[in-house]
Amino acid sequence: MARYLITSALPYINGIKHLGNLAGSMLPADIHARFRRLQGHEVLFICATDEHGTPAELAAAEAGQDVAAYCAEQYKIQKDACDGFKLSFDHFGRSSNAPNHKLTQHFCEVLEKNGLIEERVSKQIYSIDDKRFLPDRYVEGTCPHCGFERARGDQCDNCGTLLDPVDLINPRSKISGSTNVEPRDTAHLFLKQPKMQDEIRAWVDKSTEWPTLARSIAYKWLDEGLIDRSITRDLSWGIKVTQDAKPRPGFENKVFYVWFDAPIEYIGASVEWADATGGNWERWWRTDKGADDVTYIQVMGKDNVAFHTVSFPVTIMGSQEPWKLVDRLKAFNWVTWYGGKFSTSEKRGIFMDQALAILPSDYWRWYLMANAPESSDAAFTLEQFQQTINADLANVFGNFINRITRFAASKFDSEVPDGGAPGPYEEKLANEFAERLAALTQFHDQMEYRKAAAELRAIWVAGNEYLQVAAPWTALKTDRDAAAVSVRTGLNACALFAILAQPFIPDAAKVVLDAIGVPVKNRMWPKPEDRSVWDALPRGLKFSPPDVLFKKIEDEHVAELAERFGGGGA
Repeated sequence: MARYLITSALPYINGIKHLGNLAGSMLPADIHARFRRLQGHEVLFICATDEHGTPAELAAAEAGQDVAAYCAEQYKIQKDACDGFKLSFDHFGRSSNAPNHKLTQHFCEVLEKNGLIEERVSKQIYSIDDKRFLPDRYVEGTCPHCGFERARGDQCDNCGTLLDPVDLINPRSKISGSTNVEPRDTAHLFLKQPKMQDEIRAWVDKSTEWPTLARSIAYKWLDEGLIDRSITRDLSWGIKVTQDAKPRPGFENKVFYVWFDAPIEYIGASVEWADATGGNWERWWRTDKGADDVTYIQVMGKDNVAFHTVSFPVTIMGSQEPWKLVDRLKAFNWVTWYGGKFSTSEKRGIFMDQALAILPSDYWRWYLMANAPESSDAAFTLEQFQQTINADLANVFGNFINRITRFAASKFDSEVPDGGAPGPYEEKLANEFAERLAALTQFHDQMEYRKAAAELRAIWVAGNEYLQVAAPWTALKTDRDAAAVSVRTGLNACALFAILAQPFIPDAAKVVLDAIGVPVKNRMWPKPEDRSVWDALPRGLKFSPPDVLFKKIEDEHVAELAERFGGGGA
């Protein structure tokens, strides 16, 4: 049994996340965690809300709330949405909790001791009208690289370039909109990333299991040359800057930059998990405490890659302490809404809470991963959503389960029949299943979600094709034993197909397995070479046909959703 530490990029606290956010980090991480558990491996699956920085302060101010109260309220909203999508976190923490404060302050002190942090005076945008220094995200302006007029002070959303607010053209305050701003001197702590450039590159060179997207982004920043990055901000909400366990002189009104403390929360949330469960977080994170045999997997959207392949590793390696480094970093492109951005203000796109009010989570889980944005951006369209759900879940998987269980209930008294012996049709199905199961397992191993979904669908198709040729409803007229064989094979296929479906559509899979009476202990991932799976259900076992698993999405429903959420030509 192996051990897998899986972390999903932390969702910002500033409002409910949209389906693109879900598809780019939390959902694929959940599918992999579920797959590894089904294989019998030990998994620690960690996520948390990212609660510090300008987005939280701006959103709280807009809501007319104290920022701490706002974050507490949003944490519950986001956790409820994650629970609704059946994301199987072992712990869903908060970056504002005490463990992250303690760890962040610790890393800063050891990095400074190792010569990687320097206090220096630099220019920062000061708003004369607002009477305050403006942190990166409080500043907007024109990107000096691509000319995008709404670039943030820390990053341009159009071209992805990491920025310094003083580089923006025509900067303005996001608080008041005032252009009465100027650069002024202020003291901050800087992480001296160039000192770790060679070490980071050597580490990336060895990270051969990363997909092309992650590696290319990492090399882009390394090739351009790492720069010193400020790791403190002039904010009131966040982790206080300390020195020797006391407030650092001159930094009483500053906190750590959110992108310094947020990745550390992976460890912090693991400490929270240990505090809540009595588990041992150090055996997952400290190589001197047993983490050497852990495979650490990070899952994120492409905008987070630079911080996870450069800045966070500088923190971890630069501490010179025995922390576990990521082994596999799975990065995703964007899911767009008809090729454009999701937007709450413009009512464009469906967000997590809205999706759950429209259809059960399995519908969304399947579509998003069957069309995962792995090699390029993927446009979500309601028309393709309708086509995918109707074709894959209703017509193929749902149809197979419905046909065989209802026939068996009607003609074989709702029990797994005895009698007869497998023939060439059963042999052909078993051979194809074994071949496709090996491929499906490999795709899950490699975290290739589109291919895994396509292979699973092909397995379901094979089951439908088997029923067509075996035709137990025809055989029953002349040879009850022949019909019994195909019904028994079909019911075992129901169990197998549902077991394999658990990572993608856990609710529907559970309905099928419960209905057929498969014990929880027998719902583990099968091995391709194991032919006994085709006679695993005890003969005579009673079952109840499940209700229709997936209802087809009708054209009028699509039109209604398009009108409501800005889809298609609406």
